[in-house]
Amino acid sequence: MPQAALSPFESERLTLLKALHLLDTPPEPAFDRITRLACQLLQVPIALVSLVDERRQWFKSRVGLEACETPREYAFCAHAILQTEPLVVNDARRDPRFVDNPLVTSAPGIRFYAGVQLRSRQGYPLGTLCIIDNKTRELSATELALLQDLAGIVNEQLLQRERSQLAQQQISNAQQLMQAREQRFQLIFERAGDGIALVGPEGSWLSVNDALCQITGYPQQELLALHFSDLGYPGDAAIGEAERQAMARGELDRYQLEKRYLRKDGSLCWVSITVTRQDDGLDGQPYLIVIVKDIQARKQAEQELAALQQALEQRVEERTAQLQQANNQLTAAMVRQQQIEQQLRKREAELSAVLEHASDAYICIDEHGTVIAWNRQASETLGWSPAEAIGRQLDELIIPEAQRAAHRAGMLRYQQSGEAVVLGRRLELAALTRTGAMLPVELSIRALQLDDQLIFSAFLHDISERKQAEARREYEARHDALTSLPNRRAFFEQLQLAQQRVQQQAQPLALLFIDLDGFKEVNDQYGHDAGDTVLRVMAQRLRDVAGADSLIARLGGDEMIVLLQRPGLAEAEVQALAEQVRDAVALPVPLDEDGKVGMVSASIGVAMQQPGEQFSPDQLVASADRAMYGAKRSGKARVRWS
Repeated sequence: MPQAALSPFESERLTLLKALHLLDTPPEPAFDRITRLACQLLQVPIALVSLVDERRQWFKSRVGLEACETPREYAFCAHAILQTEPLVVNDARRDPRFVDNPLVTSAPGIRFYAGVQLRSRQGYPLGTLCIIDNKTRELSATELALLQDLAGIVNEQLLQRERSQLAQQQISNAQQLMQAREQRFQLIFERAGDGIALVGPEGSWLSVNDALCQITGYPQQELLALHFSDLGYPGDAAIGEAERQAMARGELDRYQLEKRYLRKDGSLCWVSITVTRQDDGLDGQPYLIVIVKDIQARKQAEQELAALQQALEQRVEERTAQLQQANNQLTAAMVRQQQIEQQLRKREAELSAVLEHASDAYICIDEHGTVIAWNRQASETLGWSPAEAIGRQLDELIIPEAQRAAHRAGMLRYQQSGEAVVLGRRLELAALTRTGAMLPVELSIRALQLDDQLIFSAFLHDISERKQAEARREYEARHDALTSLPNRRAFFEQLQLAQQRVQQQAQPLALLFIDLDGFKEVNDQYGHDAGDTVLRVMAQRLRDVAGADSLIARLGGDEMIVLLQRPGLAEAEVQALAEQVRDAVALPVPLDEDGKVGMVSASIGVAMQQPGEQFSPDQLVASADRAMYGAKRSGKARVRWS
């Protein structure tokens, strides 16, 4: 008994078949209805949905056969999946491939077999829908077409499973990526040297790190049970109240202050608090990012120095011994101050490390516009290395030439008057990269006065992916996914503008409302894929005939519309174009490589609006629609005016 060859894509075929999780699964009504229907319509005792793996054919659905699988070497379907056309065996005893097949020579005694391939989205053959009889017979063209239609329904079920599997894989990948990002953020959050917390809009702690627990003396669970205001020393209650209320009203998104915290053991601790409002919470509610720095040592040193100076002023004239003692205390305080300064330098180094490894580009310039800081992300985003950027004018590096004059004028205005348009705001601008490309970024700039030096600190975030996603959503909202033509919404927007031009610029317009005659028959005979092919071809033919200066849209189903507008547009010109459209639509549409073609025609309704005539968009379209139905009633494939 000759064995069926293997598919050229056998490995890929088997991988996909297993990924669909259909093998060895319970029966499903969606498949069983089709096999029962095949038996009833084609008058055969056996109908199967067969899936062929590396060693067997397994029946996802079966009617008239007890066995749930057979060896692959016996399977008629193993031969059927190797050819693109249905496999029809009228008498298995006369076919050299099956004459000595055990399924022919013994039960179930196969004499007649007809099988249609079931294929994946990539075209890999997965199995067949087949019918079997224990009597020889001939399969008519009508019966074969019916079997192919039923196979198409089964195939759509398999494609739906495949699409669902792909969607699940994409969701899983996205979840893994999100989890990795959250883990990186949590690591930074937990290991930060300063206290960091997320606070809800009502003042409840949402999350705190270990550094904040060490500053306050509270274990994490006890701290989370408190309110944000519970840590404040009652004597400092008024500090920051105005800023807090301004932030609650939305007038302020960030403030910084110094006050005392009451630790768990009752001791007081001076802290520097920076509060930033975030409006992008997962539940749609704003939250606060609170950064707390322990400045008790600095405050204590300041108090000690103040007390020491006061004592020196009071006692400098009293006794030399007391002066010497004061000098000794001053020396000790200076040593303490040096220690504090060393700690401050360490903190500055930590801050520099955070800025260098920040996910946003960080750039700092002096009052002359010269770059004095440029982090790693700035190099990755904008293309210039720190060595190339530092020391150069910022406008030469990243500001487009058309905006450079405004940038210089803005810096000069701020230095002279303190007025600025861009400071303290989040702006979306275009930045110039080293390659000359324009990159959309979100920009935040702050001015800092350090002693006698004015500097500007800026963070830039690449928003190109977000902008591309917004543009893609806008395009998809206004275009038909199948034909890429403007959809109903986009068409009516353009029609309103065109009607304004009729009156304002004396430009007549015409609408050609097109309905495809015979489109349903193409769908019924060849399936929805063939119907989609016809719609795409018709969209291109309309573009070719109507030209680039017209608007072509798909209103839905097989209805399309053409909008023409130009000065002096005449009815004869519109009639000629409508006839060209009708003739172009009537040409055959190739459906596959086997020579199948789809034939449709066009019933076209025409409506015009001349200067001085007043119609709403709906009225004008309805007029063309009625004319189209008049063309259908008068025999189809015609042009009818409203």
